[in-house]
Amino acid sequence: MGLEQKVVIVTGASRGIGEATALLLAQRGAKLVLGARGSDKLQALAQRIVHAGGEAVYASTDVRNRQEVAALVQLAVQHYGKLDVLVGNAGVMPISYLDELRVDEWEAMIDVNLKGLLYGIAEALPLFRQQGFGHFVNIASTSGHRIVPQQAVYAGTKFAVRAISEGLRQEAGERLRVTIISPGITQTNFAESISNDRIKADLEQMRDQIAMAPEAVARAVAFAIEQPDEIDVGEIVIRPTAQA
Repeated sequence: MGLEQKVVIVTGASRGIGEATALLLAQRGAKLVLGARGSDKLQALAQRIVHAGGEAVYASTDVRNRQEVAALVQLAVQHYGKLDVLVGNAGVMPISYLDELRVDEWEAMIDVNLKGLLYGIAEALPLFRQQGFGHFVNIASTSGHRIVPQQAVYAGTKFAVRAISEGLRQEAGERLRVTIISPGITQTNFAESISNDRIKADLEQMRDQIAMAPEAVARAVAFAIEQPDEIDVGEIVIRPTAQA
């Protein structure tokens, strides 16, 4: 029970929800393995954790590349001797109307949000089976519960995250845990990848008015991990009170 000495991988760790999660878990005694594309930000985050008395290692990781995901899992085992939790947080959200035919952006969401998650499962599941323990915490979205215009492809990837995670939970057996975290609008830079200026401005305005801090999502992640081994938190939906 608790987070003390648990080894946790966080993908997309260099900012936003991933960064907040890494800092909170380290504060509560976990040993962090940080993955994201920006190595400079990862190094700075790892140094913050170490300077605060925690433990962290990192590797530049693009979850679209299975070999890099495999290397991140191997880093956890090589450095700490095990892996307790994989937080699959990496994601992108370049939303648009389907009529805009931004096929490259559709593919980016599929590659990062969906295939990146699957690569994590492919690398960590055999290790978890071998160890006899392990916990997948997969970051979905309230968009995986409710479809709205402009978000068809993004919502599709997040519905898929929830479907795959639930299927994994049912197959996992009594020793492995699987948790879905579905955040609502969060105070991050998620809008930076949006090409449609009007959509981007509208979302940024909504974010600035009602979004919750990423630390709220981090606390949900910590809650799921801290439960006793025989308790599996299936899903947490967390959103700002003001979000419809």
